[in-house]
Amino acid sequence: MGQYGWGQVEEKNLLEAVSAAIDNGINFFDTADTYGLGTSEQTLAKALGSRRGDVIIADKFGVRVEQGHTFYDNSPEWIEHALEGSLKRLNTDYIDLYQIHYRDGKTPLAEVVDKLEELRRKGYIRYYGLSNIHADDLEELRELGADGGGFVSFQDEYSLACRKNEADIRRIQQTLNITPFTWGSLGQGILTGKYDRNSTFGADDRRSRDVYVNFHGAKLEQNLQIVDAMRPIAERHNKPLSAAAIRFIMDYISGSVVLCGAKNPGQIEGNVTSVGWHLEQDEIDLLESVSREGK
Repeated sequence: MGQYGWGQVEEKNLLEAVSAAIDNGINFFDTADTYGLGTSEQTLAKALGSRRGDVIIADKFGVRVEQGHTFYDNSPEWIEHALEGSLKRLNTDYIDLYQIHYRDGKTPLAEVVDKLEELRRKGYIRYYGLSNIHADDLEELRELGADGGGFVSFQDEYSLACRKNEADIRRIQQTLNITPFTWGSLGQGILTGKYDRNSTFGADDRRSRDVYVNFHGAKLEQNLQIVDAMRPIAERHNKPLSAAAIRFIMDYISGSVVLCGAKNPGQIEGNVTSVGWHLEQDEIDLLESVSREGK
């Protein structure tokens, strides 16, 4: 919804996608102030309209872009400034879940928590969470208390195409008893089955760059093997490939929340068919094996 870096995106389709999501029982929307430099928040606000009270908005702070330079800032001063901007763009007076997008490497978590607690007491946010953290952050989190300082959630990249964070996700979830969210849950689209080794992307699509490894070289070849393994499973359950990819996460990472991007209502309608059924254990075992890191 930031309308930048994912190829052709039509605002009308995005607005309709949000409506389709709510109509299909989705009530959780994750965004960030840096997505499209605020465009994602503004588009979400426009899409929600009078239905804002019916949903949970999860937003993020901590990435600053100034004069073309991007850097991380978790300082209390920036948190307050970032929150003020997000509230205006979202056209709301509170954010349900406010998350540290990335650690800045210098602001102690205790200072961040103190500021977030202040904002919570004032009613500007209701809960707070973490993003892009790993097991080496646990020591500092445990120093804040048994509950990790009051954080209720954390998110990391995770999918059948990217399992490098799996051990960290499980350890953080078990140690702090907080909810894991997965981003990149469809591998930037490779797990939908729409792409093959001959697919190309324009300069306006970040997936054209080698850093998006899911679409290049040996990683692409492994991902296509995963997709091939998913096809008969999806067909057996009469579901689209995207639903099988989402269902794997929900069945394999117990208690997880799966975040998925969407450009249009059709993608939403396909994704929501991941709900209400389960993969068989032999199907989970097969997908676990074919997607194993370093295979």
